[in-house]
Amino acid sequence: SIDSESELISLITQLLFLDWERDLKALTVVTQIFSLVSSIHLNNSQPKPESELMSLISQSISVFNSIIDLNSQPEALSELILRFYANYMERHSSIDIMLELRFKSLLGHILTLEPKPDLISLIHKIFKVVISINSKSVKFISLYPQKRVILRKGTFHVKEEDKWSGNGEWECFPGKWLKFEYPEDDTTYFRCIGCNGDNHGEYNSTKVEVQHYLHRNHSLQLVLLDECSGTRKCYCCDEDIKGLFSWCMACDFAMNNDCLKKEVVFSIDQPKWHEHTLSVFPRHAILSCNLCGLNDARSPIYMCPPCDFVLHQKCINLPRVIRISRHYHRISFTYSFDQGDLSCGVCRTDIDNKYGGYSCIKEGCLYAVHSRCATQKNVWDGKELEGEPEEDIEEVEPFVRISDGIIQHFSHQHHNMRIDVNTGRDYNENRECQACITPIYFGNFYSCMQCDFILHEECANLSRKIHHPIHPHLLTPGYDRVDQDFTTLCAACPQLRMAGFFYGCSNKGSTFNLHVKCATVSEPLVHESHMHPLFLTSKPEEEQRICSVCKEKQINLYSTNETFNCIVCDFALCFGCATLPQKVRYKHDKHVLTLSYGQETSTMTNWCEVCEGKIYPEQRFYVCDEYCCVTLHVQCMLGRDLYMKPGSSWVFLQKQVIVVPNNHHMTRPICSCCKKRCPHKIALQWSGSLFCSMVCVYGSDKRE
Repeated sequence: SIDSESELISLITQLLFLDWERDLKALTVVTQIFSLVSSIHLNNSQPKPESELMSLISQSISVFNSIIDLNSQPEALSELILRFYANYMERHSSIDIMLELRFKSLLGHILTLEPKPDLISLIHKIFKVVISINSKSVKFISLYPQKRVILRKGTFHVKEEDKWSGNGEWECFPGKWLKFEYPEDDTTYFRCIGCNGDNHGEYNSTKVEVQHYLHRNHSLQLVLLDECSGTRKCYCCDEDIKGLFSWCMACDFAMNNDCLKKEVVFSIDQPKWHEHTLSVFPRHAILSCNLCGLNDARSPIYMCPPCDFVLHQKCINLPRVIRISRHYHRISFTYSFDQGDLSCGVCRTDIDNKYGGYSCIKEGCLYAVHSRCATQKNVWDGKELEGEPEEDIEEVEPFVRISDGIIQHFSHQHHNMRIDVNTGRDYNENRECQACITPIYFGNFYSCMQCDFILHEECANLSRKIHHPIHPHLLTPGYDRVDQDFTTLCAACPQLRMAGFFYGCSNKGSTFNLHVKCATVSEPLVHESHMHPLFLTSKPEEEQRICSVCKEKQINLYSTNETFNCIVCDFALCFGCATLPQKVRYKHDKHVLTLSYGQETSTMTNWCEVCEGKIYPEQRFYVCDEYCCVTLHVQCMLGRDLYMKPGSSWVFLQKQVIVVPNNHHMTRPICSCCKKRCPHKIALQWSGSLFCSMVCVYGSDKRE
């Protein structure tokens, strides 16, 4: 019947459009097709005219039924038929993943057989007929990129070694297509990974080259952005370049394809910024925008020639009044600055007084910032505050003072805490602040009057609400949750946030978190590792700088790319290094140990007191201030995984990781990965084994 044939076309279409890399239901769909074909074949007792599709299916059934001796068939085809029959007879109600994986593997092998078995040739023809039928009812247009490109140092380059061709005609079916849909367009655009459009004459295709009014000198080519490449902003919409886009190789001009479909706007009225109509200036000229002061040739320009007024398209939506994370007060847009010798409060470079920017609304405050710097996504929350009343953020005290030296802290409300001001006390490495999860080396601390809960005095005074320079929203404190996942990584440093206090973004759905140590360090940072003050001048689109101390980059999907940077020289300091304690105590030395940043010219050889390994003079290490000559590696002194305490746990690869104490044994246990003794105060239990660090947990998973 017509209904049965339509259902059959639908099932074959579903099979064709399966994503063979991710979907695990090919065998299930094939079984449904076979069941439907069998019922149609049984019900058609009277001969009648057949469509091309049904004719091919009838031939396929005949060939399939004629395969009596499976041993005469290729081994992969024989196994596939046996597995299919087993699945068909048992009619599983749920998907058998292992069976699906094997079926997919066998099918992939069969499709490359030469010469092709008759059954496979017929199936290929059936697929082609169904594709032809769909092409008449669904609007598909083939995208035909001419080159694959990659971004290097902000410029797109052709990836010369690329090969477009796939492995055979089976690579050209819809399951291998990359599909693109654009707003207000009912057409589905696709790029065939198998042939790059060469074998799809049944569909219309896009033009290989197009002209655009914003780039009149040269044609734009359709190109594909390499999946391993970074990206940059589209010339037209200022959004990230994605997938397939249009590009001029001569000028490195790039636009997203959906921008090509936008209506041409040759003139605009923007009374917010200028009283006259502004006309587009299509030529790529180096003209300074009146609002941002930049000579940015990667944005369309609108101008009023009589007034000598120039406006970037991307600057049209600049706000009037905003609040940013780098300043306490609101700032408002100004067309120029009266004062001289101003520097930007974000990037710390000079401000040109002739152009627009933002200045503080408070009388007497000279804070100023470039327009683009003020509206970076890591600085501004995106809210226009013009006409909005000032928010009154109520300060909530972190504790209630019960009497002199006794408090009730918000994190430990069931007991009172008493301050300890005994500066001559002996050092106890097991006495640890429950806020920052670091030992009590020096200074006053609050201790619980009924249990062992301890807080540094400065940690007990931490604010309940803060704004931090690297995040535009208000941060509020949280405390010590368990059974967490990797969304709890600190956004500033490479350490997990598994215990103690943390500051999290107050916006719903945000995963931004900071350790207490990272949340309480700010700019300008005067640090012992460098002679000049350091500032947070990183931009969101920039690649993270390599830290000048640890020589590493932050590797963390949830992290910002922020480093503390010197505006005088090329020095950068990561948050991990910025928050290491400068002075510590060691249980086998009565003196203070200071963090030394090494001297490359030193010839002195030192040995670590803990691991007995060599300490290289050009690297940082802890050293006794007196004449004991005690030296320790930073990791041997502090541990490899910081800010963790026994009892904390989280989930990694569906198995719980538990932090256990490692300083109550006669001998240290041996790590299941590196086979060395676990030298630190804590160890990690995971998957029934013990590990000395998260690095070894990762390494164990890779070996498995």
